[in-house]
Amino acid sequence: MAAAPDISMLTLYEKYRDIIEKGSSPQVNAERQKAVEAFNRLGIPSNKKEAYKYTNLQPWFKPELNPVLTNKGFEGNITEIFKCDVDTIDSHTIFIVNGHYQNGSNGSVLPDGVLVGSFTQLSKEHPKIVETYFGKNAPAQEDGLVALNTMCAVDGVFIYIPKNKVVEQPIQIVNLLSGEEDTLVFQRNLIVAEEGAQARILFCDHTLTSNRFVVNSVTEGFVNPLANVDFYNIQNQHNGTVQFGGYYFNQEAQSVLNANYFTLNTGTTRNNIFMRLNGSHAESHLSGLYLTDKNQHVDNFTFIHHAVPDCQSNELFKGVMDDSSTGAFTGRILVSPDAQRTNAYQSNNNLLLTETAKMNTRPQLEIYADDVKCSHGATVGQLDDNALFYLRARGISKDEALILLMYAFAYEVIEKIKVPALKEQIRELVEKRFRGELDKCDSCIICNQLADKFQELAK
Repeated sequence: MAAAPDISMLTLYEKYRDIIEKGSSPQVNAERQKAVEAFNRLGIPSNKKEAYKYTNLQPWFKPELNPVLTNKGFEGNITEIFKCDVDTIDSHTIFIVNGHYQNGSNGSVLPDGVLVGSFTQLSKEHPKIVETYFGKNAPAQEDGLVALNTMCAVDGVFIYIPKNKVVEQPIQIVNLLSGEEDTLVFQRNLIVAEEGAQARILFCDHTLTSNRFVVNSVTEGFVNPLANVDFYNIQNQHNGTVQFGGYYFNQEAQSVLNANYFTLNTGTTRNNIFMRLNGSHAESHLSGLYLTDKNQHVDNFTFIHHAVPDCQSNELFKGVMDDSSTGAFTGRILVSPDAQRTNAYQSNNNLLLTETAKMNTRPQLEIYADDVKCSHGATVGQLDDNALFYLRARGISKDEALILLMYAFAYEVIEKIKVPALKEQIRELVEKRFRGELDKCDSCIICNQLADKFQELAK
């Protein structure tokens, strides 16, 4: 069902069109014109659209939001003002504030030819890369939120790894939200790993101030033949944050992609994760962990498309929901008619800690080939009373026993992290979350006080 045209967002684009297009490359601006037509047709999807059944984002995109369409900079030394929770990794770090690249990167010198920096700047300096890859994965003609991003996003991060280059040091992108009024943020990211390239990429999402943020971020990733990419996304934002994250990956022959998503704290989050296995013997490994409480809501929508023969995918998502929080998971696997000898496995497991927490899960298999090994499964349940009794009988307090059981449940996802320092940091952050020590964002805003306020604003 097509949504009604969103007049306010179209008006926003027309109002700021000169600013949006001024610094962009001709190739990017050409895609904007196509996106305007698509958005006029699609609008922002409501929960009447099947793919968005459990998350209605329409109420959040309101004209009173302040769009950040220019780089306003960041006062002071950003590396001193902000300290990321994942701070012990020896990484090449760049900062994005409200969707715009900031000076202040640090880390060792990157290998020759490797590009990491502002999407706006590098897309103008390297038009052939943009022409080859930009807009090729993200479905602007099918999804109104992608069309809106293509229309309005000005900056973000641009990562290009040339053929056979190995980036030993992880590339860490710290996405910060900061402002004095309710803010609308657009961000566009492009990741390209050419043939035989290797890289580990980490996105960390944080909020610095207490105002409401609505974020529309789209990331396109291309993993070319024999390339190997590890991708991590850690969301740790206050309850006043509404985030749509679209992640669209294309894999070619014998490539390997490990993608891991951790939602530790948020207000409302919708993750669209699409992976297309487009070359034989490609491997896709996808995992996620989401932890919610109060009135938080997390919706993970994944779509793995096996388009050619002899590929494999493994998918595991786990969630722990407390208080009156809600979650949703839709995991679709599509095996095309020619994709013989496909191996595809999917699992979604959830813990509900209260009677008021809710979870909707929809595993889906769509198979058009006959020589395949595919399975999917989903569970929604509570902590094991017998296991809890066993721990209590050995002198462990109830609170500690609950934390141990929750961590044991999450352990399988954490173990999939391939960067040892990052694995240890995530382990500590997850434990803190279970102990209630991540209820406050970095600027010491008490998120449970914000929760009711932002729920009212959404009505």
